[in-house]
Parts: sequence; structure tokens; C-alpha cells
Amino acid sequence: MRASSPKPKKNASAERLVGAQVALFRRAARLTQRELAQRLGVHEETIASIEQGRRPLKLDHAEVLDELLETKGALVVAVENLPERAKFPVWAAEFIDYERKAIALSSYQNQVVPGLLQTESYARAVFRNEIPLLSEVDLEQRVAARIERQAILRRKIPPSASFIISEAVLTDRLGGDEVYVEQLRHLRECADLPGLSLQVMPLGRMTHAGLSGPFILLETPDHNLLAYAETQRGSLLISDPDEVSILARKYAMLRTQALNPEENKGLLDRLLGEQ
Repeated sequence: MRASSPKPKKNASAERLVGAQVALFRRAARLTQRELAQRLGVHEETIASIEQGRRPLKLDHAEVLDELLETKGALVVAVENLPERAKFPVWAAEFIDYERKAIALSSYQNQVVPGLLQTESYARAVFRNEIPLLSEVDLEQRVAARIERQAILRRKIPPSASFIISEAVLTDRLGGDEVYVEQLRHLRECADLPGLSLQVMPLGRMTHAGLSGPFILLETPDHNLLAYAETQRGSLLISDPDEVSILARKYAMLRTQALNPEENKGLLDRLLGEQ
């Protein structure tokens, strides 16, 4: 079992460099920020923020910009090769590497919607609750990195994925009513994805296998089993077979205690119908 050290302050110079490249290519194409924003389908302020390094350039936007500005994939290469420390807290980077390649994952969360199932607006609301407060640059970096992680669910052969969330998560309204409804709808759509299981742990239970907190189980392509758990100021990446086995048994019990997929869809439909 390994516990990582507290996260250091992040360096935004890589994002500023990418932003400077966007500005250079835009000017070479003789476009204003407003004109480029209209072609990309975003607000003018978004382009300004990217060029100034205050907002990270997301991979999907980089792909479109490379076509619009005829930059032959230069921006995609820049985004894909950003230093990991500019994308994720250092204490989560090792887990993210394993997550990218996982063939199976199981996640139990009792405070927030699992990161792989969050909408962009919900993720932004989550990060706005960080203490101390994140700068706008750091906040947008965290949001972009979280959304980028979700690409594993859209792989040609996606991992087998199981998610269990506490019903309490569905009662919080992080970000306000509009964000809440959008997130509920997204969860309902995810519940119908092939190979993905989404279950809710109902309130009022007399037994509960997850009282010690949230955790994630991963299976690597070479069939190693790992577990991951975050604390208030760091994280644990667990490889000891005995410890992973304990968490796997807890997760198996949680699956029997949570609503089954059909009951879960009914709950989400009712919650959406109440809005």
C-alpha cells in the first residue's frame, strides 16, 4: 500500500504556451477572437481565456481548431503532450495512468457523482467547492482533465464499468437547479449504456458495506487488481492483494445492497419527473 505526498502548486506555463500558439495561429489566419469563437461555436471570452492561459484548451476543441486554422494537428499534439502535472494533481496522476488502460473498473462514491459520469457543469461546481479556492486557470484545468478522462468509456472496446452512488448524492444540488437536472439526465443516459452498470445505494438502510468511505477498483490489461481511495489531503493506490481483496468483497456486498439497474432507472425517472 502506498500513500502519496501532498500535492504541490501547479505550473500553468504549459497552458500559457498552448494559448500563445492558438493566438499565433489565429492571427496567421487573419481571424479575430470573435470570428474564431463563432466558427468554433463558443463565446469570444472562451477564446480570449485560452489564448491568455486562463482556460485549458480541450482536446476536442484542439481538433476543430487544427482544421479551422489549417495547423496540421499541431494543437492536438500540444494538448496531448501537456505534462501530467498540468492536468492532474500529482497524487492522482499514477491512478489516472492505470485508469486509462483499465479493462474493468468499479467505483463506489458517497459524496459526489463519480468523475467519469460528471457533466462539465457539475464538475465545475465540484471544483468550486475546493478549499482553498482554486484560481480560474486551475479550476478550468481540473474540469478539462476530468472530462478528458471520460474518453475511456467511449473506447472502441470500453472497460466493464460498475458505479454505485449514495442516494444522498442525488439530493445535493451542486451548482444549482439547472446543473442538477442536467446531471440527472446524464446519469439516466449513462444507465442505458451497454457494459455500464449504475446503481444507487438507497437512504435508510439498516446495513451498509461502504461506511468507511468511497473507493475504486481497477483491473489492468495484464489482470492485476488495484484499488484507489482518496483522502482529504492525498490518496492511496493499493496493490497489496489482501487489501484489494477486502475492498472487492465490500464492493460485492454493496452491489447486493444497492438498487438493481431497473429500480435505479425508475428512481432517476421519478427525480426527473419532479423537476
